[in-house]
Amino acid sequence: MRTQELRDLDDQKIVDQIATFRKELFGLRFQQATGELENTATLRSTRRELARAITIARQRGIDVENG
Repeated sequence: MRTQELRDLDDQKIVDQIATFRKELFGLRFQQATGELENTATLRSTRRELARAITIARQRGIDVENG
C-alpha cells in the first residue's frame, strides 16, 4: 500500500491496517522459520509497509500500541 493511500484512510482504518500488517508479518516470519517461505522479499516489503502505517499513525497522534 502506498503512503498516499495510507494517508487517505481514517484513523480506525489505519489501526486496522497496522493490525493486518502485524498478523501478516507474524505469518511470514513463521513460514521462514519452518522453511516454507519461498519469496523472502515479502518480509522486507511487509515490514516497510508496517513502518509506514505506524509512522502515519504517530504523526496523527494515534496510540497504536495499546489498541
